Amino acid sequence: MEADDYYTKDGTVDYRKNPADKRKTGTWKACPYILGNECCERLAYYGMSSNLMIYFTNQLNQHTAEASRNVSNWSGTCYIMPLLGAFLADSYLGRYWTIASFSIIYFIGMTLLTLSASVPGLKPACSAKDVCDPTGIQTTVSFLALYLVALGTGGIKPCVSSYGADQFDDADETEKNFKSSFFNWFYFSINIGALVASSFLVYIQLHVGWGWGFGIPAAAMAIAVVSFFSGTRIYRYQIPGGSPLTRLCQVLVASLRKYNVPLPADKSQLYEVADETSAIVGSRKLEHTKAFSFFDKAAVETESDLTNESKVSAWRLCTVTQVEELKSILRLLPVWATGIIVSAVYSQMGNLFVSQAEVMDTHLGNTRFKIPEASLSVFDTLSVIVWVPIYDKIITPFARKITGQKNGLTQLQRMGIGMVISILAIVSAAVLEIVRLGIVGRHNLYDAKLIPISVFLQVPQYFIIGCAEVFIFIGQIEFFYEQAPDSIRSLCAALSLTTGSLGSYLSSLLVQIVTKASTRGGKPGWIADNLNYGHLDYFFWLLAGLGVLNFGVFLAVAQRYTYKKAVGTKLSADK
Repeated sequence: MEADDYYTKDGTVDYRKNPADKRKTGTWKACPYILGNECCERLAYYGMSSNLMIYFTNQLNQHTAEASRNVSNWSGTCYIMPLLGAFLADSYLGRYWTIASFSIIYFIGMTLLTLSASVPGLKPACSAKDVCDPTGIQTTVSFLALYLVALGTGGIKPCVSSYGADQFDDADETEKNFKSSFFNWFYFSINIGALVASSFLVYIQLHVGWGWGFGIPAAAMAIAVVSFFSGTRIYRYQIPGGSPLTRLCQVLVASLRKYNVPLPADKSQLYEVADETSAIVGSRKLEHTKAFSFFDKAAVETESDLTNESKVSAWRLCTVTQVEELKSILRLLPVWATGIIVSAVYSQMGNLFVSQAEVMDTHLGNTRFKIPEASLSVFDTLSVIVWVPIYDKIITPFARKITGQKNGLTQLQRMGIGMVISILAIVSAAVLEIVRLGIVGRHNLYDAKLIPISVFLQVPQYFIIGCAEVFIFIGQIEFFYEQAPDSIRSLCAALSLTTGSLGSYLSSLLVQIVTKASTRGGKPGWIADNLNYGHLDYFFWLLAGLGVLNFGVFLAVAQRYTYKKAVGTKLSADK
């Protein structure tokens, strides 16, 4: 093996900013620190968020619809803040320092939330009957802490999966083949953390106290920070490529300036640097594609493009790779949009599934032990933990024999299957609610706090949605990483995460619209404070119908999608 073969060819460097040595950095030996960070961070996140609906209704004394909106809005913010973190990572800080700095902000938020639930004066005063009367300041402190956590997630969510994938050299076929498997086990580690949160921590919050219930996740976040810093010497680092927003704007401006300039018949005449490497730091050259041909005008050379004899103004002339960077994002947008409805369905686990469980029998068999309502999400987590190895070790090899694809299914095929399964999950929830309301009507139990129907009948909807996650969300993470240009992978990962944000916001909007429309004339509405008088099943059927329509749109988009093609593999590590 030649000396050059010991170093990565994808532009990554070591912590001293020297070309990364394959023997000492990256691959699976670096992943335990990254996966450990993600596992602990997700334990902290789900340990806090799984019971948030109950915390809002019980401790902050909010109505069901108001609490549902607040959970959805906060969750939505958690999924939109990654745009900020991704921009900083791709442009200036790099993924390592973005994860590190935002993890500390996250820890501060968790600590403040713990104080707001345990320190007298910050903790809401509650009567012996658990009726709480929080002051405006107490509510404000709680929400300040929650939104600091949301800001912290903004630097972690879009970067951790991409940073883990960066540990495998794209130019090395052996290492590259590990990436798909990495995404599966990355999601597996998320759910190990979620498993502990939705079982142990939810119980602590309801039966020991919210101070301990939030304090343990805060400690988990501290462990996440330590775990991440522990791998510093063996990580591989991508050099930030500068502001992607500036480059995208340059293409827009240059193409508009040349709106009347004809495109050459031979597209090889479009401008590109002569070097083997791209003009964009950290990015390979991209092949020209036919779609969105208007933007090709930005790469047409004219006499006025050269402001002097040697320097080209990037606001007048852009490389083909820079143009294709914009096209890549435009191609991703329709796929991205179809993820919003799926995320709206998924967000029900954190709010209306919990509300549904609150009016069901939570006893474990004939014992006096009660299962915390939010702990039912443990079956979603268990489903993921079961399905990840099944997908990785059984479905992928089997599908590979049929399709000839190295990953078994293409990422879009995987996502499409997940969409269908997610529809089945919400249908399962709707059917259960019909059964529950039938018992209410037959036995005149409208004013009963608990209906004699086991909460374990919710298990199918949680288990099905966990299966859907393994297909759609892991496929989505991998799809947006692979289809993103090298220099904006964090930004595209953040873009994929915003479907979670918009899905939560859509859920919140639908709740508002449905509540307003269904409560006219003094009616209790679909989502009543007492669900026995409501029709939660109607809301679930509405989501299922939107899911079917969304799947039809996805099929049309997927059939027309053109996959990205990079030209060459060698990148410069010293730029």
